[in-house]
Amino acid sequence: MRQVRKPPVFLRADAPVEFPDPAGFDRDGLVAIGGDLTTARLLQAYGSGIFPWYAEGYVPMWWSPDPRALLAPPTLHVARSLRRTLRRGGFELSWNRCFARVMAECGKRRSEGTWVIPEMVQAYTRLHELGHAHSLEVWQDGELVGGTYGVQVGALFAAESKFHRRTDMSKVALVALVGSLFAAGIELLDVQFATSHLQTLGAVEVPRVEYLRRLGLARGRRVELRRLQPRIELPDVAD
Repeated sequence: MRQVRKPPVFLRADAPVEFPDPAGFDRDGLVAIGGDLTTARLLQAYGSGIFPWYAEGYVPMWWSPDPRALLAPPTLHVARSLRRTLRRGGFELSWNRCFARVMAECGKRRSEGTWVIPEMVQAYTRLHELGHAHSLEVWQDGELVGGTYGVQVGALFAAESKFHRRTDMSKVALVALVGSLFAAGIELLDVQFATSHLQTLGAVEVPRVEYLRRLGLARGRRVELRRLQPRIELPDVAD
């Protein structure tokens, strides 16, 4: 049966901080256009299964695609070469040491362009300062060589982007993120889209309706992440 396309809602900058139910939209998931990047609106969006994604010079565009991609310890895949990198060590992990810098690095050297634009960095840095957004950094010889960041709402962590400046270091960051977050009590690690890169790490897709159901359970739970100690936890079975 052909799916009826529901048009996105248009939001004024001073519109109430609310979003339509994303379950009623098509699989592309464009649910709203406009509004702003205030802390209240961003938290409402993530708590509703929606995230902003747009380029510089455009108004905010708010998405909830179907399906949604997740990472979790039971499905985490660590290839032999990455296992060797992790066991060899020679890197240091940190948490929330330089959030804005990680965001800025995530926006660099992307041939396809970037959604990590200055207004995004400013808005998410505000979230970070209030304890709602966090970064994980990977260092070698005092140099920042990889990292990732995301937004927390209860027991949801919505990973936004990642970067590397040396081989495998974004993968190291993601493996550390999975182990560290779930050990701390996070129940839902959203990575938005199952790209080929994320699939190699074990990202799985779930229907949007299932994602929203699980989000409804996770968002009201309290998980403390401000003082997280990042760590590597390898799956028991060798890949």
